[in-house]
Amino acid sequence: MVAALSESLLGESTRPAFLADAVQVLDAEVSDKGGASGLAVKGGYAAVKKISPSIVPDGLESLAPKLLEQLEPYWNEYQAGAAGTFGELLAGKGDEVAEALLTVTDARAAASSRPALQKVYNSMRSSAKKNVIEALPRVGELVQKHAG
Repeated sequence: MVAALSESLLGESTRPAFLADAVQVLDAEVSDKGGASGLAVKGGYAAVKKISPSIVPDGLESLAPKLLEQLEPYWNEYQAGAAGTFGELLAGKGDEVAEALLTVTDARAAASSRPALQKVYNSMRSSAKKNVIEALPRVGELVQKHAG
């Protein structure tokens, strides 16, 4: 039986490199944002990082198992012989994949004991789906690099 995506990517030997690359993907996605909405995303991201410098890596580490659980069915589909790259598969199902991933962050934000974090998340949530969809090719590349 093939190991679950989270077992492959979050095992002792793969976890540090995968999570470090995940932070780089997130930083790159935020950096690439333009226009007024891009300024809001960049401002929100900077505000979150001010709350705690380790909040992004720590947050990704704690969210990774649930995010990878949401990506698992798509990875299985890709492994079963889907054409193209994993990022292309994710992008082709953008709305569906984004909603699946956002269930994880919505639940985390709702459960947070940090009002400042909730405020930033809630202010950015309306544009989150679009941003997640835009990130899917990089997310797919990240997963494929470490699991493929």
